[in-house]
Amino acid sequence: MADGIVAGIDVGGTFTDLLLRAADGRIRLAKVPTTIANQADGVLAAIEAAGATPATLDLIIHGTTATTNAVLERKLAKVGLVTTQGFRDVLELGRRTRPNPYGLKGTFEPLVPRELRREVPERMDARGAVVTPLDEAALTREVRALRDAGCESLVIHFLHAYANPAHERRAGEIARAIWPNGHVTLGHELLSEFREYERGTTASVNAAVQPVLDRYVTRLQEQLAARGHKRDLLVMNGNGGTVSARLVSREAAKTVMSGPASGVMAAAATLAQTGLRNAITYDMGGTSTDVALIAGGVPEVSAELSIAYGLPIHLPMVDVRTVGAGGGSIASLDRAGMLRVGPESAGSTPGPICYGRGGTRPTITDANIILGRLDPARLLAVANPVSLDSIRDVFRHDIAEPLGMSVEQAAEAVIRLGNVHMTGAIRLVSLSKGHDPRDFCLFAFGGAGPLHAVALAREIGIPEVLVPARPGLTNALGCLVADLRQDFVNTINRGLFEIPEGEIAATLAAQRDRGIAMIQADAPALEEIVVLHSAEMQFRGQTHLIRVALPRADMALTDIQKAFEAAYFARFRVELPEIRAVLVNLLTTVIGRRPSFPLSALLDPDARQGDVEAARIGERALYADGAWHQATVWQRERLPEGAVLHGPAIIQQADATTVLEPGSRAIVDVIGNLRVAP
Repeated sequence: MADGIVAGIDVGGTFTDLLLRAADGRIRLAKVPTTIANQADGVLAAIEAAGATPATLDLIIHGTTATTNAVLERKLAKVGLVTTQGFRDVLELGRRTRPNPYGLKGTFEPLVPRELRREVPERMDARGAVVTPLDEAALTREVRALRDAGCESLVIHFLHAYANPAHERRAGEIARAIWPNGHVTLGHELLSEFREYERGTTASVNAAVQPVLDRYVTRLQEQLAARGHKRDLLVMNGNGGTVSARLVSREAAKTVMSGPASGVMAAAATLAQTGLRNAITYDMGGTSTDVALIAGGVPEVSAELSIAYGLPIHLPMVDVRTVGAGGGSIASLDRAGMLRVGPESAGSTPGPICYGRGGTRPTITDANIILGRLDPARLLAVANPVSLDSIRDVFRHDIAEPLGMSVEQAAEAVIRLGNVHMTGAIRLVSLSKGHDPRDFCLFAFGGAGPLHAVALAREIGIPEVLVPARPGLTNALGCLVADLRQDFVNTINRGLFEIPEGEIAATLAAQRDRGIAMIQADAPALEEIVVLHSAEMQFRGQTHLIRVALPRADMALTDIQKAFEAAYFARFRVELPEIRAVLVNLLTTVIGRRPSFPLSALLDPDARQGDVEAARIGERALYADGAWHQATVWQRERLPEGAVLHGPAIIQQADATTVLEPGSRAIVDVIGNLRVAP
């Protein structure tokens, strides 16, 4: 069964991107400026720009930065928290880390201020036995006090609710009868895992973004419905799956990193149809760069994301590392006269100087203009064109003259320093985890990724760069190809051979059944449901956890021990046969696979030419490696399959520009990817 007419829509910091797959399989696309004040307006504008209406769409899948931005900018709902007596300061004490590890000073503002963190008598022990009964009168009193203090969301977070949630469940019943809205988060429902700090922070993030996401999704659904859309809306989660808009705000924290995750899922789908299995994804947008790793065709997933200092979110999410280096990253000199690039960004408003929206500070995008890497006449969403001389004057005054450089040298220095930040993120997801970058390709996308990818690959030693057919719309493609997904975790935290026979299988079966039920309730059209089990384990006395795949839910304990020892040896090349393992967490992932489609549909068959020379559109001066070169300019949409291009060259298309550095070589593959040997 097909989905019908499907739109994948990604809202980024600068642009809102849309890919629409029509009933005949053809793809339409749109790219419009993000409407910061109300992102729903940009979504509707993108649908209109693609020549569609909400009434004609059978399915909309939406990736959003609403929750991510809300947390980063601290534009959050007012949250109250009720916890076990004696533990109100857990969120503030954390793990004895510091905001500035090597400094003597640092400030940290917890998500829930101390006066809104209340205590009630109750206590379970770590095995789930009642130590102190729940004081229901005290709970009622504290919930009312938080409501009267103007809190919009409430968190119930008891110390050992992961072992026995009875007190949290009863507290939830009482609180929901008092609370004026549905924004009540029970910690164990979101994350049934030990470690009260991480569990409490995760629940607090959920409560803080719940009203923000609920208002946005409700507003978007109302505006879509007013224009005739009668179907459900699916929203991307940070784990790379989707969930119904009816349910998404209940577990709103899961949408953090939704946008970056969608790009990684698009990369995985592209690799599958290209015949590759290993890639480092590199998504450079207007405000930041996101990097992730795909090994064996599967994106790396982590449950230990920390979106900012003191805000760990222990929910399974695609392991994306972000650095503040994007096209809008501002270049400046610090008080010592040293060049700095980012993390401050010009964003979409006012944006880089070349956008003509009032930007006055030099950015990476402006540096690319000066060096001939971008054509100023082809920039999207330019309000008032700015002359090249005006951009050069800003670089001359702000950077070149103070550093004793030419304008070209200053612009190249800005790009190289931005590249340093991005190569650091690539090393973080590869070398720091024991992966050799030479075993991977660099999957470059985003509006600016292909501009820098060849230089980054050379710096790190990556042997191949893959630029997909629509690099500037890859996150929207991720929405289009995303499956439905639910992740579950339960803490066991006992020696492996102390666990009673059948408990592991029963726990995994309960997780599986819950996930299947949730996905079947949301399923628009599914090809299959896939269930994946795993365990997080450690040797007794250690603190770090190793993820171990469990092929079957009913594995014998000895087989689980062997699987853990093998995973430990693969990671650390150490054998410890005399130490027994501790099984800390059991995890289950349930994936509802939606129908796939050939990514060659992203190509416009009417635009492709039979002769590579028909794609040549001219030459342009390109500054690289300290000198000017004459670069051939190609129109990517016209390039035929098998076309071979040599650097220096510039490959232009509607949504991105790819730069082939001098000495590099590219070939166009069967589904339109550029395969570049740096």
